[in-house]
Order: sequence, then structure tokens, then C-alpha cells
Amino acid sequence: MEVGLISIIMAAYNAEKTISQAIDSVLQQTYSEFELIVINDCSTDRTADIVKAYSDSRIRFIENKENQGVSKTRHAGALAAKGDWIAILDSDDMWTADKLEKQVLLQEKTKAELLYTGSSFIKADGTPIDWVMRVPEVLDYKNLLKQNLLSNSSSLVKKELFLNNETIDDGLHEDFACWLKILKTGIKAYGVDEPLLIYRLTSTSKSGNKFRAAKMNWNTYQAIGLNPVVAVYYMCCYIRNGLKKYRNLKG
Repeated sequence: MEVGLISIIMAAYNAEKTISQAIDSVLQQTYSEFELIVINDCSTDRTADIVKAYSDSRIRFIENKENQGVSKTRHAGALAAKGDWIAILDSDDMWTADKLEKQVLLQEKTKAELLYTGSSFIKADGTPIDWVMRVPEVLDYKNLLKQNLLSNSSSLVKKELFLNNETIDDGLHEDFACWLKILKTGIKAYGVDEPLLIYRLTSTSKSGNKFRAAKMNWNTYQAIGLNPVVAVYYMCCYIRNGLKKYRNLKG
């Protein structure tokens, strides 16, 4: 396959309750040409011990010397990546076993440089939620501005493209900013409209606090240089789509 080695980046901070499920979902992938880079951001729980207990040679473990925050931690993982492609998986999310394989097949068909998938959702305790987030086959810059349908943990992106556009700032949605910068150049993202990502909803995540998430979304628009008047329009789109998504998740 043309994609070759995929470097999977997993930033981890106090993730002892969920990280084994995340790692197991990677090791079960039907596309096996990958490395999993787990970067421990100075966890104070058993996160490091859990990761070190795995004997799979494809897992690389890195420990930050001091707490860096998630965007700097992911950046360290990207710099350490040996593959030409990067996939991101948060330590509380999971993939279905065919996630990478289906994205690789789509990449070979479309020659895409940025890919994503649909999502299913679970509660913090792992209870499934009866709703699936569908995604379009193709995303361009203007459509992505209205709603971030490119979930970070579903992404597969060329490493060079990621490093040239990543935003290192925990005061905004750094993944959203990165995807917008990429699509602003005219590149399009291609999606697999299947729930290959299993996204865990937690109150402590960036998106868990709705007011904070909205503020970070505004900060993201500012970071990419969006005109304030235009940003207001897209914030309205964001709020409308966000409310619809929230109603679906709440049933």
C-alpha cells in the first residue's frame, strides 16, 4: 500500500481509566504497518505503568520532563514520528478495528492528504449513545468553518502537511485550526462516512464545557486570521450546529 508506515500519536495525561482501551483498539487494527507513539505529559496516576506493561514493539513511549499541555505534547509526538503519515488518537477515545485500513484504501483511491471518519459516541463510563455523527465524503474550507466535522481522533494526515500547519496553543481548538489552515490552501479532506471513531464524552474535555468550547472556537477563528464580521457569521453556524449535535447526543 502506498501509505506505508503510519505514526499514531497519543498524548496522555492521567489517563489510567481509559488508555488501555485506546491502545488495545490500535493494536487490533487490520492495517498493521504503524507505530504508536504514547507521550506521557507528567501524569500523576498509573498511566505510565499501564503503557510500559505492553510488550508490543510497535509502541514507543516518551515522557515529558515537565507538563507541556496537549498541543505541545502532540507536537513532540509528530517530531518523533518515523512514518510519512500521522494519525491522532486521544487517550480516552477508541477506533474500530478497520479504521486505518478503510482510510488507507480511500487515500489510494482519492490521493487525499487529509482524511477523517464518522463517529459513534460513548459516555464517560463507556455506555454507548444511540447516535452516529455522519460526515460528508468531501470537506472544503468554507464548510469546515461552519462545523468541525473533522474529529481529531479520526484524522489521518501527511506528516509534512501537519507539521507545516499545526497550531500549538491550548487556548483554542488547535486541531480545528490546523485543519482550517490546510483546507484554506485549497486542499480538500476526504471522509469515510462510517463511525470508525468511538468518541468518549467527558465533562473534563475541552469540548465538555460548552461555554469554554465556544470561546475556544472564536479564538480559533481569530488565530487563522478570519475577519471579525465573517467570524460572527460562522460562530452563528457553529452554535446552531452545536445545539443540534447536543440534542442528538442527549437523545
